[in-house]
Amino acid sequence: MALETFHPSEPLTLGVELELQLVNTHDYDLAPYAEDMLRLMRKHKLPGSVVPEITSSMIEISTGICHSPQQVREELGQIRDALVQSADKLNIAVVGGGTHPFQQWHERRIYDKPRFKEISALYGYLSKQFTIFGQHVHVGCPDADSALLMLHRMSRYIPHFIALSASSPFVQGHDTAFDSARLNSIYAFPLSGRAPFVLQWSEFGKFFDKMTRTGVVNSMKDFYWDIRPKPEFGTIEIRVFDTPLSVEHATALAAYVQALAAWFLADEPFMPAEDDYLVYNYNRFQACRFGLDAIYVDPARGEHMSLKDHLLTTLEQVRPHVQAPGAADALKKLSERVHQGHNDARWLREVQAKEQFLGEVSRQASLRFRATPQTT
Repeated sequence: MALETFHPSEPLTLGVELELQLVNTHDYDLAPYAEDMLRLMRKHKLPGSVVPEITSSMIEISTGICHSPQQVREELGQIRDALVQSADKLNIAVVGGGTHPFQQWHERRIYDKPRFKEISALYGYLSKQFTIFGQHVHVGCPDADSALLMLHRMSRYIPHFIALSASSPFVQGHDTAFDSARLNSIYAFPLSGRAPFVLQWSEFGKFFDKMTRTGVVNSMKDFYWDIRPKPEFGTIEIRVFDTPLSVEHATALAAYVQALAAWFLADEPFMPAEDDYLVYNYNRFQACRFGLDAIYVDPARGEHMSLKDHLLTTLEQVRPHVQAPGAADALKKLSERVHQGHNDARWLREVQAKEQFLGEVSRQASLRFRATPQTT
């Protein structure tokens, strides 16, 4: 199979996908209600889409093509409100977060869809362990070569995205000591990690041809990279975010991606290099393990600094390029979170420390998702 033609898109447009948990309202464990939710959601006229995910206790929502964080917030809010109404009818709840805190993977059911069945047949138990929940952000690129350049520039900021979105400290009833344990599950897949360092689409096409000739790759969907090009959309897709606990925070993360992309296109602040990836896995691990308290190693200079400091410096660097409606407010909220050292993983741990019951953590997270005033 040949690599798809890259279809240019309007630069800096956004698309956001959120994978969400469906839980019962008895003990707040995952519940296999995706099919019922999809049936009810079809009655709503909404932007974007609502689709199943690999197991039947998951659902994925996505915006349409958005031009601003404000539009992302409005579209996600509309879909969120319809999800909450539908869930109430089924006596279940919808929850954000990168992992469910105490579900048991062996109890999950693979959703009845051919691609999911193929994945299950290939990957065995890993498919059910893939009951993890992420946010994906697409950003529009003017042409194929620009997309690859954007991808490799954006890779330096993967630790930012992980630490800001981290919301998966608990797995199978235990505190993992990671802020984002979700990404450890993704690394179990053989085609995860990072894209090869090529900056021309013609060279990427040669790589893709070699991979398809091996028989292990049929399409771009087979790559579980942290960032991958999406030629059919004319975007790059950033995939390391844990699903946030609220659509407001999901919007702020998308605003940060758009601001970085605007900075790259306007100023071309640096040229990426293969050597950037010498510290990539270390920086990635630090962000997964320690969140906003991580150490960041600058790929160009080898300098060690706090991830917080690097984040705050970058937020200042992109500020002149923040023009889209809703962007300035979103980045201000991110900056406040960084100053406080407070991500969703910390909030989840604080609730567990107070309640000593993970079911209550999940219940309160469901209220946070539906924007109940006392929990936002």
